[in-house]
Amino acid sequence: MKRAPMLTVDVVIRTPGGVVLVKRGNEPYKGKWALPGGFVRYGERIEEAAMREALEETGLSVKLQRLVGVYSDPKRDPRGHVISACFLAKQIGGRLKAASDAVEVKIFKRVPWRGLAFDHARILKDAGVR
Repeated sequence: MKRAPMLTVDVVIRTPGGVVLVKRGNEPYKGKWALPGGFVRYGERIEEAAMREALEETGLSVKLQRLVGVYSDPKRDPRGHVISACFLAKQIGGRLKAASDAVEVKIFKRVPWRGLAFDHARILKDAGVR
């Protein structure tokens, strides 16, 4: 059987107070801040996966605004070759509450650039977050 990359989504949720980040509860990067996101389920559209992951990890319902980019460096994730489709979104409902594999969720006015997981600093910059 051939090996194939795994597909994930990441979501940049901007609010009037800043950008939403989750503290990872699992390895890799346990305890680091990251964008809400996760693996796309078989049969699921990536847009649906992005909205589901945002809700599961942050308690927020979001509307996707645009694709920020596709990140495919085979070394971006220590678990293997993981490709991520990353979206910019805005909150349309819900209440901020950590869930799923996020141990904490917070809106950052100032992004903790040095404490970010994966290549999320690059993704945030590509989304226009400074």
